Formats: sequence, structure tokens, C-alpha cells
Amino acid sequence: MLIPSIDLMGGKIVQLVKGERKALEFDDFPQWVRRFSKFPIVQVIDLDAAMGKGDNRQLVRGLCAELPCQVGGGLRTTEAARQILEWGAKKAIIGSSLFSGANTDIPFATDLADQLGADQLIFAVDSRGGYVSVKGWKESTGLRPADAMRKLEPFCSAFLYTHIDTEGMMQGFPFSVLEDLRHATGKKLIVAGGIKSAAEIARLDEMGIDAVVGMAIYTGVLQA
Repeated sequence: MLIPSIDLMGGKIVQLVKGERKALEFDDFPQWVRRFSKFPIVQVIDLDAAMGKGDNRQLVRGLCAELPCQVGGGLRTTEAARQILEWGAKKAIIGSSLFSGANTDIPFATDLADQLGADQLIFAVDSRGGYVSVKGWKESTGLRPADAMRKLEPFCSAFLYTHIDTEGMMQGFPFSVLEDLRHATGKKLIVAGGIKSAAEIARLDEMGIDAVVGMAIYTGVLQA
């Protein structure tokens, strides 16, 4: 399944390359809401909140009212995740707060699942250079993605794996990383990072994996 991505920064929809350089910027929200309204789910990430540089809370709330969304970015507490769900998000995406150095924060994951229900949680495991990266993709944990998934599997409904090294590059997703990830978890797997074609999405779909796509849609390379 194709999941369009809406990444928010400075009150606009943006697309970054490798999580660093801004390549595209849009402020015509109604156009993209209309285009994405046909999809079963849309991913909304508040990049400012993820990077600790403010937030786009009102935009997130508005999008949750108009589209079926899974929402992440800066959800560092159980209450923050609860707020997103109360706004109408279908699922909350939790990332950096699940990691402390090379360790997973199992007490926090447990509290999230106990308070909100594992079925409403997606855990983000973002990888740069083969290791989980956190805090807006700025810091490496030294933890392998597959190991992180094994430890966190009991507390969520799905994992969102972003391959930062290819994010925004439109050079294709590195399918070679998937074998370890599929062996690590039986939960739903959602992937992002350079996906550029319908053929890739179909291949992932055959594997039971959902594809988050941003740059290829916003540049018109992939029609959605």
C-alpha cells in the first residue's frame, strides 16, 4: 500500500534530502488534502517538533480533521501521543523517545502500550549508516534497527523503518535491508527512503510491506 507523506516545517509542507537539505516547499494545503483524500492513510510528520525547533500543532490538528492520518514528530510523552489520537489521528508514531543511548526505553514503551493500546502505536526506527538515528536524525544510538525491533515488538502494532541514507534521493529503496527486518518482527512493516516507482511499491506490497512516499509524489515522478 502506498502511504503519501506530509512533512511539516515552518508552517509548510517540505521535502528534505537525507533529513538535512530542504529540496521542496509548498503552502497550498487544500491541493494536497484533495489529492491525498483517496488514500486509506496519510503520514503526517511534524519535523520542527522532531528537531526540537517549535511545532506545527495547529496544522497537524487540521490535517487530522480532514484526512485519515498516522502522525509523528516530537511525541516524547504518553500525553503527547494521547493528544494526537484525541485530535483524530488513527495512530501515533513514536521514535526518538524510545531510545536512550544504545538502549531501548522499555518502561516508556510499556506505559505507551498500557495507556493507549499497542494497536494505536507505530514505533519509528530510523537508520543511518546501519544504526538507529534519533533526535531529528542528528544522533546515532549505536543500536541496530533489527535489534531495536526485537526489543520493542510487544508494545506496538507496526514499525516505520526509514532508510535515511536514501531519503529524498529517489534512487530506489534498498531492498537488501529487509531480510533482517522481516526476521526481527512479525508486526506490520512500513518503509520509507528513496522509493520512486510503482514497481517498488508493488514489490513491497507483495511482501506485505507498506511504502511511505514523499519526494517522488511531490516532484511528479510518481502519480498519486
